[in-house]
Amino acid sequence: MDVKQLKALVTVAEVGSVTRAAELLHLVQPAVTRQIRTLEQELGVALFERTRQGMRPTGAGAIMVDRARRALNELERARVEVQPTPGVVTGIVTVGLLESTTELLAEPLVSALARDHPGIELRLMTAYSGHLQQWLDDGDLDLTLLYNLAGTPSLNVRPLVREHLWVVAPPSEGLRGDRPVPFARVAEHPLVMPAAGHALRSLIDGAAGRAAVEMDIVVQTNSMPVQKQLVRAGHGWTVLPGVGIAEDVAEGTLSAAPLCDPDVWRSIVLATPRNGRTPPAAEVVARELVRHIASAVHQGRWPSAQLHAQIDRTDDT
Repeated sequence: MDVKQLKALVTVAEVGSVTRAAELLHLVQPAVTRQIRTLEQELGVALFERTRQGMRPTGAGAIMVDRARRALNELERARVEVQPTPGVVTGIVTVGLLESTTELLAEPLVSALARDHPGIELRLMTAYSGHLQQWLDDGDLDLTLLYNLAGTPSLNVRPLVREHLWVVAPPSEGLRGDRPVPFARVAEHPLVMPAAGHALRSLIDGAAGRAAVEMDIVVQTNSMPVQKQLVRAGHGWTVLPGVGIAEDVAEGTLSAAPLCDPDVWRSIVLATPRNGRTPPAAEVVARELVRHIASAVHQGRWPSAQLHAQIDRTDDT
């Protein structure tokens, strides 16, 4: 088993065609076919099914593709790290951002790293907290934002921000940031909610229980943009973190107010793997991410957020 075989395996799986894979790898088609067959012979299993739609990984093939992709990524990381430019931090860093924070953090983070650390290749992944934690545990992320996580045996967790959840409604409802809305009033309206099992939904369900009210949920979705779209269209109200709707409120496409009776908060943390060495490039990206979060809170661009005591103004310099 060698690197060329692994590259052929992953490329064929991604494009579903030996011919197309050969073009991308700058090889002739028989060479790619030979690499796949040699790998299958070594492992003693079929890695692909030949179908009318193209090459489709078998169960064993899917496992090998996943492992091969990670091995190739690690080799590429190592290559970048051991061939550095003197005085320049280099490396590939894969960062997880909560979907609600992408509008606030993604572009500033990319711009800062491009300006100050051009040797770092940044890869951004966005998802809900549960997915990001799984990806971090699986080794697909170097660091990620998560929420309401105290710590696990496999992860280091650094508390960053505590933020209020907000009630979100169409602009015509006239909700305001200086007038909190009781959960009982929220429950009087049809609701567009995160799908059951989502961590944010668990917070909302807990608040409904404490308020002793029943929710009229008309739509459930696993997409925050869809939540906001449906609220704008008048299908109901929703509950979201303030950071996820700040821009919409500023543009006048949504109205929002802090939730009260009960207050509902979520805590955002920075999580990294507990085991293994942290590459210098990942440390740089982590510091830059924390700095931008502190700056957003200090400048009032993150509604009703409170920085953790460990994150002081030195992060905003």
